[in-house]
Amino acid sequence: MLYALLCIVCLLMATLLLFRERDGFYVQAVVFKALASLCFVLLGFLCAWHVNWAKPAKLIVTGLLLGAAADVLLNLRQVFREAGQTIFLVGILVFLSGHIVYLAAVLPRCPAPVPTALAAAALTAVLMWWIFRRITAKKAFKVFGIVYIGAIVFLNCVAIANLIADASGFNRMFAAGAFLFLVSDIVLILNTFGPENRFSLRFVNLGLYYAGQLTIALSCLLLA
Repeated sequence: MLYALLCIVCLLMATLLLFRERDGFYVQAVVFKALASLCFVLLGFLCAWHVNWAKPAKLIVTGLLLGAAADVLLNLRQVFREAGQTIFLVGILVFLSGHIVYLAAVLPRCPAPVPTALAAAALTAVLMWWIFRRITAKKAFKVFGIVYIGAIVFLNCVAIANLIADASGFNRMFAAGAFLFLVSDIVLILNTFGPENRFSLRFVNLGLYYAGQLTIALSCLLLA
């Protein structure tokens, strides 16, 4: 029951932050975003405790904490606009650190890490080619984007390889969460650097993002 309550509160806080953000109340939006992210962190702690803090669970909780910190940073760029670019890039770096920690949690399960890495590199190249045709961004953002998307594509490829090798509950749920995270980031990039910023796409972006983080947190319950 507590797990479900945290998920509901998380999505409610995310909805409130969207409307505060849309109406220009950026400080309030940061507060609601911090509360929404706190929910998936608490969910991760509870799930990790349930499995006696197994090593993958510890890493996943660390990734959730980094994600929550990055969430606040990304919205702070709207509060401190003069330093907005720097804050945004730092936020992306923190998110990247979280993906690396997630990767550390699931890579030991990967049956074929080298072929999986090669597949991820090829998919990243195709995906970034497709994205760059649809956005306009400074070189620094493009470089960060390639590294960041490359990391999460690799994470998804590892999760899928693990799922193919062993369709356990943990592998299924983690792969689902990682995929939601990837789609969320693609929507975020297109909406932020594309020709038009749409509230509907921001709604999709955050909905997928929080669904992904909650799913990754819940995956800890299924660790064998």
